[in-house]
Amino acid sequence: MHKSLSFRAAVVSLVLLTLFLGIWEGLNSAVKDKAPLSEYELLMGGASQEARVPPPSDVFRLAMEELGNPFYDAGPNDKGIGIQLGYSLYRVLTGFFLAALIALPIGFLVGMSPLMHKALNPFIQVLRPISPLAWMPLALFIIKDSETSAIFVIFICSIWPMLINTAFGVANVRQDWVNVARTHELGPLQTAFQVILPAAAPTILTGMRISIGIAWLVIVAAEMLVGGTGIGYYVWNEWNNLDLASVIFSIVMIGMVGMLLDIALGSISRLVEYEE
Repeated sequence: MHKSLSFRAAVVSLVLLTLFLGIWEGLNSAVKDKAPLSEYELLMGGASQEARVPPPSDVFRLAMEELGNPFYDAGPNDKGIGIQLGYSLYRVLTGFFLAALIALPIGFLVGMSPLMHKALNPFIQVLRPISPLAWMPLALFIIKDSETSAIFVIFICSIWPMLINTAFGVANVRQDWVNVARTHELGPLQTAFQVILPAAAPTILTGMRISIGIAWLVIVAAEMLVGGTGIGYYVWNEWNNLDLASVIFSIVMIGMVGMLLDIALGSISRLVEYEE
């Protein structure tokens, strides 16, 4: 039953995608085939009205070229899509794992101690709503390095979902499981690692899954601001070159990589799920 449903869902998705691309291609052809502008219209700026979103066929041809040689390096402003995605993934994963090193222990502390929850909650509630990009000017001023500043921004945006979900998961572990640990005279660290961590793992990984999604969103905007390398810079650079086919291709690649990151953490989450 599950396999049948998945197959039917895949067929519907494929039909919808084909329909969307067909309409896009058809509308583009209709615009392309309209009567040419007169010389007067061209002089009056009519040429700018001819600017149009490229059809899927153009984007597909470009994708084949880019993916055929994704790691070429022809200078600072001309690198393959694989190199640009590699820079972005490095920044995202570095900031993400640094955030995990801080968020998970503090989340355990907040979840296990009502005192620390009340003490730290005001700071969390004030800092959590701040846009990660709002930290960028301060990071650039203090750190004076765009690469490290981008990683810092990823760290800031990744830490809150992990911390909050960890605290929530730890605080909601069934009390009778903790009581059993006490009955067996397990120490606080043993209780944390042998009882609380396995029980809270699904919630913790949900927070990590949210964090990686936010981090991938933020890195694109951060790289547009600081420039240099990365998929965000690639999008902005191609826009400055008025190459809309490359812009659309890079948008698709951003979505694909984001989906793969989510699938990876989703797969890990399913490994730690349990039935009560």
